[in-house]
Amino acid sequence: MILQTYTIIHTLISLVAIFTGFVVLFGMLASKRLDNWTKWFLITAVATTITGFFFPFHGFTPAIGLGIISLPFLALTIFARYSKRLAGLWRWIFAIGAVICLYFNLFVLVVQAFEKIPALHAMAPTQTEPPFKLAQLIVLVVSALLAIIAAIRFHPEPRVATS
Repeated sequence: MILQTYTIIHTLISLVAIFTGFVVLFGMLASKRLDNWTKWFLITAVATTITGFFFPFHGFTPAIGLGIISLPFLALTIFARYSKRLAGLWRWIFAIGAVICLYFNLFVLVVQAFEKIPALHAMAPTQTEPPFKLAQLIVLVVSALLAIIAAIRFHPEPRVATS
């Protein structure tokens, strides 16, 4: 019962991270900062990664590996946004890092969809079949293209202090 509740909470946090990640991505494509959306995207992306480590597992799993890979990207993205304030090269590091963090969540979403949705599971029960590979390839290619476009287009106005 506790694991089921924990899974639901983790899933909801992940879905919020994906939703807010898309809002931040479309903001970057329009060269908008969207500070509050960015804050919630990064908070929920970190929460998704951290809560993923607390599921019971035996040995090293692909999910643990993705979580380990995700943490440095999250740290660099947060550093670029908040410590470096998007100055200079940190702007495109933030843009690309944010899209990579969103991509990791989308990757897991595809995995979970093929595990949990009966029609998708029937097409790729072991997740080695072409439909699964094609879905993941599409998510990867679209994410890579959007990361490049976001890095090019994202030139937000600097925050001006108000008196």
